[in-house]
Amino acid sequence: MPQTLQVEVVSAEEAIFSGAAEFVVLPGESGELGIYPQHTPLISRIRPGAVRIRLPRQAREELVFVAGGFLEVQPYKVIVLANTAIRARDLDEARANEARRHAERELAHRDASVDHSKVHAELASAIAQLATIHRYLKK
Repeated sequence: MPQTLQVEVVSAEEAIFSGAAEFVVLPGESGELGIYPQHTPLISRIRPGAVRIRLPRQAREELVFVAGGFLEVQPYKVIVLANTAIRARDLDEARANEARRHAERELAHRDASVDHSKVHAELASAIAQLATIHRYLKK
């Protein structure tokens, strides 16, 4: 029987995933992090992207989009505290494309009243949602 770790993905609104996993891959602040059982404890910020959760004895992965947050890793437990978390199957591609186009238009105008850091964050989130959707549809 393979070793597993307990994974919890929660947002302010709800618990998105709770269960056992063989490993987890997620978007850390400095790049992708791969977490296996017996991983060294750590705490890290996460950036917008897909959390890939490999379910025990299954070829498939559970995909969850996160829009940033924090990660806590213990040897047999991973907790993702996300600002926003949405199951990949629940993402809306049309809405994500519209959010991307809107952010791109805002950045193109160079208007001084626009909070560019906020718009860049919205653009990054929309692009990460689209990447998560495409990864989900490939599987």
